[in-house]
Order: sequence, then C-alpha cells, then structure tokens
Amino acid sequence: MLHILIDTFRDSILITGIVIIMMMMIESFNLEKHSGFFEKTGGSSLKQVLLAAILGSIPGCIGGFAAVSLYSKRLIGFGALTAMMIASCGDEAFVMLAMMPDRALLIFAILFLLAVFCGTGVDFYIKQRGLRKGAVMEGRDSSLALRMTGKEADRMTGEEDRRRSLTWYRVVLTAATVFFAVALACGWLDHSHAAPEKGRMHIDLLSEWWMNMIFAILCIAMAVILCFRPDRFIKETLWHHILSRHLPVIFAWTFGVLLLIGILSEYIDISRWVSSNPAIMILLAVAIGIIPESGPHLIFVSLYAGGLVPFPVLLASCISQDGHSALPLLAEDKKSFAYTKLFKCVIALAAGYGTLLLL
Repeated sequence: MLHILIDTFRDSILITGIVIIMMMMIESFNLEKHSGFFEKTGGSSLKQVLLAAILGSIPGCIGGFAAVSLYSKRLIGFGALTAMMIASCGDEAFVMLAMMPDRALLIFAILFLLAVFCGTGVDFYIKQRGLRKGAVMEGRDSSLALRMTGKEADRMTGEEDRRRSLTWYRVVLTAATVFFAVALACGWLDHSHAAPEKGRMHIDLLSEWWMNMIFAILCIAMAVILCFRPDRFIKETLWHHILSRHLPVIFAWTFGVLLLIGILSEYIDISRWVSSNPAIMILLAVAIGIIPESGPHLIFVSLYAGGLVPFPVLLASCISQDGHSALPLLAEDKKSFAYTKLFKCVIALAAGYGTLLLL
C-alpha cells in the first residue's frame, strides 16, 4: 500500500507540474504576442484540428497536456480536443515503439488521419447545430472562457503594469519551476511502465528520458521568462488564477483517480479477463480505454506483440485510450471529458469492428 501511495504522489506531481508549466507558458506567450499566434488558428477549424492532432501524436502525455491547456483557455475548439484525444496513445506509445516500432508508426499514422477526419467532422456538426465554438456544453467554468482582448492587453502595457520587482510571488514561482526542471532532468519523477525490458527502444530521441529533458529545458526557459514578466501578471494571472485556482483541483483529481486505480489493480488481475473472442476483446479494450490512466492498456500491447490478439483489438484500444492526457480535462471540465470519451468509444468500436470485418 505504501508503494502505491508513493507512486501515485510522484505521478500526480509530474502530471500537475507539466500542466501548470504549460499553462504558464501559454499565458506568457499570449501576453507577449497579444494572443496573435493562437488567434491565427481561431477562424480555421482545420488548423486547430491539425495542431491538436500533432500535439496528440507526440509520444507520452506532454502534447496532450498542452492541447488540454489550449482548450481550457478556449484557444482551440471541441473538435480539436477530440482530435488530440484520438491521436494520443499516452505512454503506451513508448512501449509500442520499443516492442514493435514498424507497427507502432503505422498505428500512429492511422490515428493521426482518423483524428483529423473526426475532429473536423465534430466541428462541422457543432457548427451545423449552432453550438458555441470551443464549448459544446453549458455550465463550463466561466474562468476558462476568459481570454485577453487587445484592449486589455494594451492596458497591461501601462507604466504601472510594466513594473518588475523581486516579489515573493516571483521568487517562489521561479524557484519551484527550476526545482521541477531539476526533478525532470534527474529522473526523480519518472514513472515506471509494465513493458518488457528486452524490447529496448531503438529511437533514443523518442525515449521518455529525452522527452523529460526537453521539458526540463522548457521549464528553465519558463524560469527565465518569469524574471521579465510584470508584477501584475505574475501575481494576478499566474499566482491567483493558475496556481490558486487550477493547481489544487488538477492535483486532487489526478491523485484521487490514480490512487483508486492503483488500489484496484492490487486486487484485480485484468489479464484474467482476456478472451480468445476478438469481438469481446474489442469491447473490453474500448471499455478499459475509458480509464484515464497509462497502464491498464498495456495488456493489449503485450497481447498483440505476443500474437494473442489481432490488430483490430490493438487499434480499438489505442483509439479509446489517451494515457494521462485526459486527467487534467476531467479535473477542469467533466462534461467535455464525458463527451470526448463517448465520441472516442463510438469511433473505437466502429474502427475496431470495421477493421475486423475487413481483415
């Protein structure tokens, strides 16, 4: 039980830290560019979907966290969010690259094309129904819809708002960001995977270690940015909005879900549910894919690598699951989480059974 608590706490810090750093970088970039970069995608559903699908295709969960952060700020729409979640394989991407790199690249390509097609289709449906862009459901946290307008950005450029001083907000944020970068670089927050060691990854630049190093460098860049941001931006936007409002919620939901899954895994052997019937296996893969966690889905990767289940089962599993990417979305917007998971399950069932009939 103690090791479950330790692993859950470590993984929760990793996930929450990545999301918070990404949120701070997006806010800082928007302040500097007056939201110009992301506004370029605002009028084009295809551009948003392509951006989100590319982020989702990045091995691991970092790209997924970035897309969730963009969606939470209404910088991309619901179709783009759906595209990211379809394209994302979470940490299972590393395992597939290690065990079957050729098949893994094929699956990633299929997921990307499917993500773009379905994402644009979802946005087209939303437009036809007259729903608000980027928010399918009512009742979302209104703070997520706040975006800095050009007028507000101009006001932020006044003399008073450009003041920079050594406040304790700045010191704490900078120190925490640097410490998180060190933790990533030193591997203190690496989370273990149930992957066989014999299938050592051949493409080292796609390993989790390299991804953590890249993100550690981004954290250092964020620490440098913090040294030059105005006091008002540091205090009101980063501290009071992102840290005080989002960090506790994201960490609590992440820790709670991971802890529940960890405890259940101690008493339930998922491999015992495996059946030789591929139709049932597809249903099982899609059902387990609802779990916002990297780990349970590895059973299908291992079974496919061992020749025990056909390709449609693995494809359905990859479509329905998204690793840890959906955990921040579950914390921030439960209705969007439910809708995206519902869409993904329908798409996964259609793709799984359709491929099974073709093969």
